[in-house]
Amino acid sequence: MSVLAVIPARGASQGIPRKNLVRVAGRPLVTWSIEAAIQAASIDRVIVSTDDAEIAEVSAAAGAEVPFERPADLAGHRVTDLPVFQHALAWLDRADGYQPELVVHLRPTSPAREPGLVDAAVALLRGDPHATSVRSVSPAPVTPWKMWEIDHDGLLQPLLGTLDDEAFNLPRQALPPAWLHDGVVDVIRPHVILGGSMTGSRILAFETPSEGVDIDGPRDLARAEAALARLRPDRQASNSPHLSPAAPPADVPVRSMVKRTLPPSDPEDRRHPLRS
Repeated sequence: MSVLAVIPARGASQGIPRKNLVRVAGRPLVTWSIEAAIQAASIDRVIVSTDDAEIAEVSAAAGAEVPFERPADLAGHRVTDLPVFQHALAWLDRADGYQPELVVHLRPTSPAREPGLVDAAVALLRGDPHATSVRSVSPAPVTPWKMWEIDHDGLLQPLLGTLDDEAFNLPRQALPPAWLHDGVVDVIRPHVILGGSMTGSRILAFETPSEGVDIDGPRDLARAEAALARLRPDRQASNSPHLSPAAPPADVPVRSMVKRTLPPSDPEDRRHPLRS
């Protein structure tokens, strides 16, 4: 059975203009996730979902398929991952009759991935038929047991635990370990996505080292370059201008992008594009 990698990369971004094309370690950001997918032995097909022609060109040059243009209503900053992935699965089913066994979610904003990491995440989900997904997590830099909410009276209330148990006054070492979803890699069963969730109810933890960097604002770019330099020293380029326009990587042959238009499906087809 096939494993599909989907890399969502919309054109607009708020924290960094044209973020998915910003050069990180000398290359457009989106290409790092494409390379991770192509190099994973378990992945058979790599798709970039984008609404942007330049991202599509760069992605195709890096070796990904860009078989459709993401609809504009799925490219806003408030759109969640779920409808983007449902659209991709439905499109591929209608166009190619393609229904993968597993879907790998690779975010361009988390470019630093150790070799073999994606394959290990896929193997983890394949090894547990009852699990609905795998989600990568890293140790949380700050424990939520020492975090607070402010109620309507302006009083502090513990985010976790109660005022009576005073967990917030315990030393950090005495508190339960906390894990942060780092966005490095997720693996999901397609029927879970089509059923309305990006995780389902049985989520396997895939522990990653602290190299996972989620690029949100300009200050994250240097952290990402440092992480990539440690993981992939052979692929770095010196003096890379962060916010310069991106061009297709020179060391990757350019592929022509295949764009096909499907007739619109009926509303019932949109709601239930695939059957598990």
